[in-house]
Amino acid sequence: MYLENKVIAWWSGGVTSAIICKLCIDMFGIENVRIIFIDTKNEDEDTYRFKTDCENWYGCKIETITNIGVRYESIQHVWNKYLSLNISKGASCSLRLKRYVREDWEKHNKWSYQAFGFDIKETQRAISMTLNQPHINAIYPLMLFGLTKKDCINMLKKEGLDLPITYKYGFQNNNCFKTGCIQGGIGYWQKMKRDFPEKFYTMAKVEHELTDKKGEPVTMLKDQSKNGGKVFLMSHAKYPEVKDISMMKGREPQPLTECNGFCGINDLAQRNSTENEINYEPILNSFEKTEERGQKIK
Repeated sequence: MYLENKVIAWWSGGVTSAIICKLCIDMFGIENVRIIFIDTKNEDEDTYRFKTDCENWYGCKIETITNIGVRYESIQHVWNKYLSLNISKGASCSLRLKRYVREDWEKHNKWSYQAFGFDIKETQRAISMTLNQPHINAIYPLMLFGLTKKDCINMLKKEGLDLPITYKYGFQNNNCFKTGCIQGGIGYWQKMKRDFPEKFYTMAKVEHELTDKKGEPVTMLKDQSKNGGKVFLMSHAKYPEVKDISMMKGREPQPLTECNGFCGINDLAQRNSTENEINYEPILNSFEKTEERGQKIK
């Protein structure tokens, strides 16, 4: 197969992106695919181990692009510069360390298609992206083959790849685990408090420091009930009217999509109803065995 410009497969460190990259190689040929990782430098060290494992499986390198060391020193630099964590349009760090990096890359490169890891359950997200970002020429290999995130996990296991450690901890994504993902949701941070208290209290301190600098509450979380308002990880003495996470309840999630340079962009018509509440399952092994449906990865 010959393509004038290569297919761009975005690798995020998660299971769905890992599979779409291999599917692109199998469909278009390794010579027609570029695999690219947008690195926030806030990933768990095991993500880089998984990246090497995927490179060995694919038979090619994964390119890395980043704004860390270019425009920002760290993810904390972004939070402090803009006195912001997570707002209605998305996370300040996702915007500047993911979306803007991808948009800068697009200005200087050409492609035939860009491949994303939306699975068969995310048709609305794919429709929204296709309609609102037509210049991307987006394709969705998982949807083409009718694959879910659970299918991707089972396929990686069958290939002998060790999953990123965050999945083993019970989380359903592998984004920014060095600090914890500020878009993870209430249930995600309840789990952090229980299982990784050092991350929880560090981010609670960040919220308070940004709040004091800005002179108004700066939080990651929001109560999704009517007129719910912002939610602190820990209560702030100056803002006793703002709820904290101990007052909230989480519920079982629908899996979130992996962060791939489009998180924080307000072009998706419908978001998961549980997205801002919880983002984990207690035991990874609860994923059911699923049929291959004939889509064997070579």
